[in-house]
Amino acid sequence: MDIEKKLDGLIKRVQYARDILGDTEDRRLTAFARKLDTFLDRNINLTQAELWDKLNTVSESLAVLEKDIDNTLTPMDKVRIVRHSERICLKDILENVYDNYTVVGGKDDMSIDPGMVIARAYLARRIGKKVHNQPVMVVGQEKGHGQEFRNGGCIKPWGNANALRYMKVAARENIPIHTYVFTPGSYPIEDYPGAAQQIAENIYEMCGLEVPVISVISEGGSGGAEAIAMADKRLMLSHGYYSVISPEGAAAIEGRLRGGQRAPAELINSCAKHQCITAADNLKFGYIDSIIHEPPLGSRPEHFDFYKTVRAEVIRATDEVVLSVKGLSPFRGAAIKNRNKKELTDESVFVRWSINSNEKDRLLWKRYKKYRRMAQDAYEDKRTLVEKINSAKVDAMAAAYSTVRYDLIKKYQSKLQRIVEETKDELHVITNKVDRLKQRVIGKTGFSTKENSEVEFALTKLSAQKDEDIPPADYRHFISPRASEDREITCPNAEENGCLEIWARDLFDEFGGVCPTCGHHFPMEYRWYLANVFDWGTVREFNKSICAINPTNFPNYQQRLDAAKEKTGLQSGCITFEGHIKHTKVTCATLVAPFRGGSVGAAEGEKFIRALELAGKKRYPFLAYVHGTAGIRIQEGTNGLIQMPRCTLAVRRYIESGGLYIVLYDTNSYAGPVASFLGCSPYQYAVRSSRLGFAGPGVIKETTGLDIPPDYHSAYNALSRGHIQDIWDRRDIRRNLHQAFLTVGGRNLYYR
Repeated sequence: MDIEKKLDGLIKRVQYARDILGDTEDRRLTAFARKLDTFLDRNINLTQAELWDKLNTVSESLAVLEKDIDNTLTPMDKVRIVRHSERICLKDILENVYDNYTVVGGKDDMSIDPGMVIARAYLARRIGKKVHNQPVMVVGQEKGHGQEFRNGGCIKPWGNANALRYMKVAARENIPIHTYVFTPGSYPIEDYPGAAQQIAENIYEMCGLEVPVISVISEGGSGGAEAIAMADKRLMLSHGYYSVISPEGAAAIEGRLRGGQRAPAELINSCAKHQCITAADNLKFGYIDSIIHEPPLGSRPEHFDFYKTVRAEVIRATDEVVLSVKGLSPFRGAAIKNRNKKELTDESVFVRWSINSNEKDRLLWKRYKKYRRMAQDAYEDKRTLVEKINSAKVDAMAAAYSTVRYDLIKKYQSKLQRIVEETKDELHVITNKVDRLKQRVIGKTGFSTKENSEVEFALTKLSAQKDEDIPPADYRHFISPRASEDREITCPNAEENGCLEIWARDLFDEFGGVCPTCGHHFPMEYRWYLANVFDWGTVREFNKSICAINPTNFPNYQQRLDAAKEKTGLQSGCITFEGHIKHTKVTCATLVAPFRGGSVGAAEGEKFIRALELAGKKRYPFLAYVHGTAGIRIQEGTNGLIQMPRCTLAVRRYIESGGLYIVLYDTNSYAGPVASFLGCSPYQYAVRSSRLGFAGPGVIKETTGLDIPPDYHSAYNALSRGHIQDIWDRRDIRRNLHQAFLTVGGRNLYYR
């Protein structure tokens, strides 16, 4: 039986290696398979001991072959490794890395989402004669080994919500969080709380968790990974991948495939390579901190030595994070940092993982700075030296003015104002008695004063509408180029609502792109909003010389990028500027649909963050106007994906400093930006007839097999699901924004 069991194990190893290589045939593996199939027939006269020795020799030869194949693995081969049913899963890690654990987020299929596993675990560390049990909260996606009820690790919104709930429990208990990423992506449904909105909330809340967070990535697919991957230390398994989209999805977009068409294998392999999805790629870019090396062809459940390595690495990462915020730790920090591979499992250096309030503040600051430094080589700053100096001067002056005006003067001004108000209230008692005596005397004598008549007239006259500021005679607001077309436009709701044909000149000029019958909103150019929402002459753009580039050298992408720059006259898909709305100063970042669909890459993320930082220094309200966005720019790979946590950290820092962050969606807004730095706003609004969500109809059909109704992503459905707070008519945007700036949020705005 032992002979047959060992032979069966060797056959499975060969088949596993062939599965990893996909359609690529390796003649050495084919020869091994034939050799093993006829092994017993060819060696029928050998004894059990001789058979065992011969199988050991075959096993050693196979191990050498596995190492050789491992050195030639392509990125797509590694994708197949993490998708294989023999790949280690979270349950294997819980059983072999941690000394004890209790599942707290639901058990197996009797859970709100079986794909998300949450456990309260312990790591026992012996220091001298004493054993220290250090608690941690373990959160991760569970794919299982062929368990269909796990949904392949694709997490529904309520699964991510459950994970966030227990991460907050860990923060209250002051214990570290270990997250394990095993997901190809999130389950794309909009049912409350919604895939995009819940991922955004997870990232936003994880930015502020006051405990060390360590993330280990095996399969990191897009926003589904980011929902639990915001961490102080990010480790990655050597045979894993971390990507903005699957290679097949990228190939479908690059090949412009529709209706279930499959991309050719060559295109899929090319996308996997040029998206830079491997652990080595992400370490080079700086998006992970270290690589956990696996056995040849990836770790499987029987690789028990690998679990020791994982245990040592997560302990080391947690120790490093805690020591980085503690004051007294030079010897322990040096010992952990200089520990070599042979000493990796040595746990003699002990660090207590609880941190105090001051250390928590340092932890959050280090987390912000860590992500702020990322992706600095993934965009181009074309500003001249003079422009950089002027920009730095403006930032310094704004910071200095804000500090003096609001942090110093305002504190004493508030105290003085309270004293003055109290004095006025006291004096009012005396002046009120004098006024009553005066009125009594006037009443007896029958005289009427001019003051009384003016008051009476002011109270009884009819109110008159106050005219808004009118631009000078030579000013001409932006008119859509489509207004010059000599043709009639048919409203898409004409058959249902009986809308009449609309002359293009009227529709795109006087009507502002709104059907006068049913109110349907036709898309308008982003320049229309700049001219008609903001006070004339107040828009001042900044950071326009920050340019989008091709950091991954994706094939043919640079030419498309150059074409977009030439067509739009922009250097990236984000415009940042300051302006006034009814005299209220505002900082705005606009995602522009004509530039690569408004997709977000490193340049767009950097401009967004800088605009938020400037708004914070000047204490301006911040408007994120989404003219349209198709998501994260896939050609930039993780350089684009990392903007989700980067920008969300900046948003949280701005909001917590007392800023007002408003998001306004127009046309189509999907995927990563909505699932992070846009969807985390407490004040989200949409223009009528806009569409927003996590994934488009095609992706939902391919992922879930569901046919969604045409209005699934409509603004009205988003409002009914609680994803946005209101729907605005385009012609009312200016008035509604001004009202919002004056009435909602933002305790530390300059005009408060």
